[in-house]
Amino acid sequence: MKFSIESLYTWYRNVLRNPKYRWWVILGTLAYLVSPFDILPDFIPVAGQIDDVFLLTLLVSEVSGLVIEGWKARKGEVGTEVPNTTEGSTSSASTIDVDAVSVK
Repeated sequence: MKFSIESLYTWYRNVLRNPKYRWWVILGTLAYLVSPFDILPDFIPVAGQIDDVFLLTLLVSEVSGLVIEGWKARKGEVGTEVPNTTEGSTSSASTIDVDAVSVK
């Protein structure tokens, strides 16, 4: 099994999106941020804050995405329905995909 930052990010994101574990992950992340025990200790001038900033950025971006998705779901904006903006037209809006070929 290969270890990479991308696999760690994917795991964190998937666990955070699981409603069963969401609050545990948020509380665990916040506890890690205030804990004196880190992967990179905070007393190291720049490197000590890198893991905290990375984790805080990841937490804020994912939680804000979840909040926005929940807000849209409550407002009923989740559907991909495109409103018909053409006046007088009774048919629904649709997209036609055409493959063009140059003829010489």
